[in-house]
Amino acid sequence: MCGLLGLVCSAQNNNANIGTAVGSVARALQCQRHRGPDESDTWHNNDVVFGFNRLSIIDVERSHQPLHYAQGRYTILFNGEIYNYLELRAELRDSYGAEFATDGDTEAIVAAYHHLGPSMVGKLRGMFAFLIWDAEKRVIFGARDPFGIKPLFYAAGPGGVAFASEKKSLLDLAPTLGLSPKLDQAALQHYLILQYVPEPETLHTTIRRIESGTSFTVSPGGQVVTERYFQPTFAPRPITTSTEAGQLYRDIAGVMRDSVAKHMRADVTVGAFLSGGIDSTAIAALAKEHNPDLITFTTGFERTGYSEVDVAAESAAAIGVKHVVRTVTAQEMMQALPLITWYLDDPVADPALVPLWFIAREARQHVKVVLSGEGADELFGGYTIYREPLSLAPFEKVPGALRSVMGKVSSRIPEGVRGKDLLRRGALTLEERYYGNARIFRDDQIQQVLRTHDPRISHTDVTARWYRDSLAWDPVTRMQHIDLFTWLRGDILVKADKMTMANSLELRVPFLDPEVFRVAARIPQDQKITKETTKYALRQAMRGIVPAHVLNRRKLGFPVPVRHWLKDEMHDWARDIVHQSLTDDLINKNAVLRILEEHRSGLLDHSRRIWALLVFMLWHGIFVERRIAVHVPEPHYPVKL
Repeated sequence: MCGLLGLVCSAQNNNANIGTAVGSVARALQCQRHRGPDESDTWHNNDVVFGFNRLSIIDVERSHQPLHYAQGRYTILFNGEIYNYLELRAELRDSYGAEFATDGDTEAIVAAYHHLGPSMVGKLRGMFAFLIWDAEKRVIFGARDPFGIKPLFYAAGPGGVAFASEKKSLLDLAPTLGLSPKLDQAALQHYLILQYVPEPETLHTTIRRIESGTSFTVSPGGQVVTERYFQPTFAPRPITTSTEAGQLYRDIAGVMRDSVAKHMRADVTVGAFLSGGIDSTAIAALAKEHNPDLITFTTGFERTGYSEVDVAAESAAAIGVKHVVRTVTAQEMMQALPLITWYLDDPVADPALVPLWFIAREARQHVKVVLSGEGADELFGGYTIYREPLSLAPFEKVPGALRSVMGKVSSRIPEGVRGKDLLRRGALTLEERYYGNARIFRDDQIQQVLRTHDPRISHTDVTARWYRDSLAWDPVTRMQHIDLFTWLRGDILVKADKMTMANSLELRVPFLDPEVFRVAARIPQDQKITKETTKYALRQAMRGIVPAHVLNRRKLGFPVPVRHWLKDEMHDWARDIVHQSLTDDLINKNAVLRILEEHRSGLLDHSRRIWALLVFMLWHGIFVERRIAVHVPEPHYPVKL
């Protein structure tokens, strides 16, 4: 788990030009030092400049990067972990006579590329973003993991093409590349609709992301050519007998046990995040089988109904692990949010990322790696909204013309009246109404606050291509498919990576494993969603593994009491952010202040919309106005724990 930065120069360089580029890369590498505080190094030739910050997890004493292979023909930068690296090394040694100078997973990747070529990506079981320079062919080959666990940004300009784990590094390199990144107004509109900036966009023009499940090549002076190597394909199989159901549950338990075992591979201490839900509890219980001294971590708030601390503590006691709790206050959230926004690179309007940052900071005092339960909901059908097709089934029988009338009736019902949203959503097709778990501003609402609103921009710009790939599946599976490409990689995995790496902590997600997906992909709808619960098959598979009090507990997500705090403790703070923000050309601040007061009065719950605007205004103050100066603490963690 590290931070990489690679520059592919535009043409053959002389010593003076390459010397300038090396200095620029070294400086740009500094803003992502939190990703790898253990060691830092750069390497270059006349074509490329590579920089790396390392967080040492596997083969701590060796596997330094940039790492060279095959007498220097290849040089690799690699951020992530390959959990089947021991098996991969053995296969390469036995089948191809591969030789290794280290005991790590980085060398396994570059050796696989040497012997197998680009198809080697399909053999990697892990989270990764890497660049491999082939000096003989003068080309870079790179890839990002199937689900987008690890980030990879890139920018191309007259001075070359650069790749980085943090967008901040590319902003610093922009002059070297000959770029002047500006605010991307279409991406801003998508952010206010979705709660995050969808891939491959960022909020800066000319800076984009390599998408999840994508590999690419680029040569000096050439363009980035991408290819999707992983397309998640669901193939639900009907379950007609108890024998078939039992086998499915055993398969789920078996593949999860195997995934957790491989995710525990490390030369440093591994802990686990633990909430009150089945996902993290299952991971912690399975991890305990490999580490009897496992430490778990949870966070919560001193407000009734907004904390899973008690349930998590009960689970920790039942599993038999040491447990650490970190409680977060409203004051702490307000103080930390500017720094957290700096770490994010692009705004993510999910309040849950703030307590995640605090518990990651606490966990880093005890361990260097944590396991977590991200991805279970997308793979096994865990979100409550996945039950919506069941509740809206009667509307599917209504003729299209009548459904249109229903939509018009809904638009005339005042906001806050019960049944308005049900009627509105019932009038829409699945493609129209579902674009992920977060729905912040509707079209009619966004026009009131966004001065640059463009009616031609829609959530369908993001979801249409993924819906086209899912026509043959049932509604719930189609919703899962959409979330894999939107909510999961836009919100869930961004906050997981950014908030843990901000604290030089590696987070691993055993649910997001290709082998786990192969099993989850065949689960039929009725084994995912029932009238009573979600993730039905997973819950059945985890019987005897997780404590009984968690097994059928309903999903709460990670509730943060901003709805209450924005009425009280956070109200003046929020109002000050709006007044001080220099975003008048983009945002109608009078409209924002109006909805802030409506929220305070209790007339309507605008908390999510307000939070999205506040995070954007802080982001704008840091990265565009340069008005907000953030003090970034120096990472000071030891190499080994």
